[in-house]
Amino acid sequence: MILADKITALRRQHGWSQEELAGQLGVSRQAVSKWESASAIPDLERILKMSQIFEVSTDYLLKEELEEAEVSVSSGEDPAECVRNVSLEEANEFIEKKKRMALSQALDVAAYILCPVPLIFLAGYAELDGARISEEAAAGFGCITLLLIVGIATVVAILNGSRMEKYEYLKKGNFRLQYGVEGIVRKSKEEMAGTYRTCAAAGTFLCIISAVPIFLMFCFWEDNDFAGVISVDILLLLVAVGVFLFIWAGEGWGACQILLQEGEFTPEEQARKPVFKIYWCVITAIYLGISFLTFEWHKTWIIWPCAGVLAGAVKTIERMWRRSRRKID
Repeated sequence: MILADKITALRRQHGWSQEELAGQLGVSRQAVSKWESASAIPDLERILKMSQIFEVSTDYLLKEELEEAEVSVSSGEDPAECVRNVSLEEANEFIEKKKRMALSQALDVAAYILCPVPLIFLAGYAELDGARISEEAAAGFGCITLLLIVGIATVVAILNGSRMEKYEYLKKGNFRLQYGVEGIVRKSKEEMAGTYRTCAAAGTFLCIISAVPIFLMFCFWEDNDFAGVISVDILLLLVAVGVFLFIWAGEGWGACQILLQEGEFTPEEQARKPVFKIYWCVITAIYLGISFLTFEWHKTWIIWPCAGVLAGAVKTIERMWRRSRRKID
């Protein structure tokens, strides 16, 4: 049922004429007539007012798929104070900004993945006979390069985050789309679907085959330590390119998912995010700690695939725990 039909039905249920409803809303009878004939759409202020006087939720008024009236949250509470309404202009601005920042975000994350590559390469090269750099110098230059890359990437991440601060409420899910916006956002998502799926498939393929250089090294250059170093660097490069494709194509797609509250941006998935932020921070700390203590960067990379497998187990355990809590409550 569309908004026009709902206004007509609710007005008749209350036994009001168009003129009486117009008087309560502070508009002309002609305005109400246009709303009911679907030739015009009431503004946000009038929709909030109708939600109060009809004693239904704004969700019921704005979402066509809702056929049964939902009672409003509180008779004396202004819905605008609880949930923010997102206009078409604001939704389009959010999507476009995420798409413009996609390249920067993708390069930033790829830089974090590639930051140990110079250090691993120099450490392996220094152990070769006839190397023109000492192991101490290689370690020093490698660490300087790693810290510079991490520093620049962190600054870029902070700047990108500050540009998106005004949209933080969208990630929290404390909003609703104004009438008609959902359909336009879905159309934008469909337009990006082809590029996103292609890049996601390519990125997945690169991440899967990233271990191939390691196996080739075991097959052909098992006794060559420097070959092992090169294979690890290639592994990180392949993963970085795969992740780059994920993020570059996924920023616009993700913006649509945020607005539609789908995929990883459903309320249930949002509740899990703090757990995995802590998890990956702990894994990163363990990786850096072991790597700097042992200085065997060409071996400590194994922590990441192990952490990835463990993340799946943690996610399953966390989901089971939440379900058990809901049953108890």
